Amino acid sequence: MTSRLQIQGDESVLLRVTHSNLKSFSSDVRFSLQTSVEAVKEKLWRKCGTSVQSMRLELYDGTETKLCDLSDDFRPLGFYSPQDGYRLHVIDLDPSSVTSGGWLEDTSLVEKYSISDEAYDKRDGTFRKFKEKLAYQNPSAVENKIPDSYMEDLCANIKGERNTLLQLPSTSWCPGQARQSKGW
Repeated sequence: MTSRLQIQGDESVLLRVTHSNLKSFSSDVRFSLQTSVEAVKEKLWRKCGTSVQSMRLELYDGTETKLCDLSDDFRPLGFYSPQDGYRLHVIDLDPSSVTSGGWLEDTSLVEKYSISDEAYDKRDGTFRKFKEKLAYQNPSAVENKIPDSYMEDLCANIKGERNTLLQLPSTSWCPGQARQSKGW
């Protein structure tokens, strides 16, 4: 016999969200089925930057077949019967949107900052001046630099000592135990 006091859980759905202007953007977002389409758009605005007024939503199933446009902002998301694993595609209708033109993905469109060595040397508080000051204060720190071939030598040593016994130094927590090397 079922109890009349059962509390129904919040029905939600996990949707993959993609964007028309952001090819590398993809996010799994959980939505309540009782949430209005307008509230879904508000949540997506915070994730992808497209304003609510410039956003059109399309729902795709697991086989990438378009099911419908979520055109009524006042209907609940559950009206469109989405299921876990479906895709919600954001289409940005604003041609001057921050997401258009690839500005958020293509770093080659951004002008890089460059400075000449002479101008850099004139500045205070640079990393180069910090290194020079450190070398002046503690010359031994600079001399004990790890050689460039350190990693190659380390890897060669590890490969050469495969399946040998390794004697660990005596400590209070593992006194004099020998272990077999795994040969990384």
